[in-house]
Amino acid sequence: VRRNKLSDFTNVMRNGKIAMKFEDEHADTTLINARIASNDDDVMLVTNSGRAIRFPATDVRVFNSRSSVGVRGIKLGGDDKVVSMSIIRHFDATSEERTAYLKMRRAMAGIADDGTEDEDEEVDPNATIDQARYAEMSAAENLILTITAKGSGKLSSSHDYPVRGRGGLGVTAMDKAMRGGDIVASFPVEMDDQIMLATSKGQSIRVPVEGISFRSRSAGGVKVFDTGKGEEVVSVAWIADQGDEEENEAE
Repeated sequence: VRRNKLSDFTNVMRNGKIAMKFEDEHADTTLINARIASNDDDVMLVTNSGRAIRFPATDVRVFNSRSSVGVRGIKLGGDDKVVSMSIIRHFDATSEERTAYLKMRRAMAGIADDGTEDEDEEVDPNATIDQARYAEMSAAENLILTITAKGSGKLSSSHDYPVRGRGGLGVTAMDKAMRGGDIVASFPVEMDDQIMLATSKGQSIRVPVEGISFRSRSAGGVKVFDTGKGEEVVSVAWIADQGDEEENEAE
């Protein structure tokens, strides 16, 4: 992960401008995404194997060079690779507040409380918050859409992804046994948005976000697109609700 001033990318020529140089031991590295972020934002990385890490944008220093590959965002293992990078609004909350909020959030969504907790922290499962704090956290919430290669998907709360230091292993973004293939994309959406999925066999479908189930971070997804034998979802495009105008963002 690398952070630069936006002014480093002014005066872009017709043939483009180098954003990162992948040479020597980084020759096989691929650029996943580029986003505009402020010091008040968090960065979230998600891997194909179902791990996610969220850390403050300020954990990455501002680089002066555009050729550097940056610093480690998440520790990868085996055949892991990062498939998505998103910018999420930062919000300060304790583990107990997040646990209480998520319990109330799932209850309001009509789903069973599966007791998702931080994987390396002890949290009081009986923690509570008042309505004012719930409203504050709800206003700051991002909905995170996650889609797998086999067409499963879900929505989950950004509060379900704890803020940690960069460079670690992260937390579970989707249960491996319930995942249905590798994760293809994971990014913030709004309920009024739509997404378009495309498969390895050239099929595509447009789906309203409001029709996708809300579930916990570590839970599996529900069927969003029925893939055929030997067919996988290879691309997910976000279609924002902008009235007569549409703005697309592919993952």
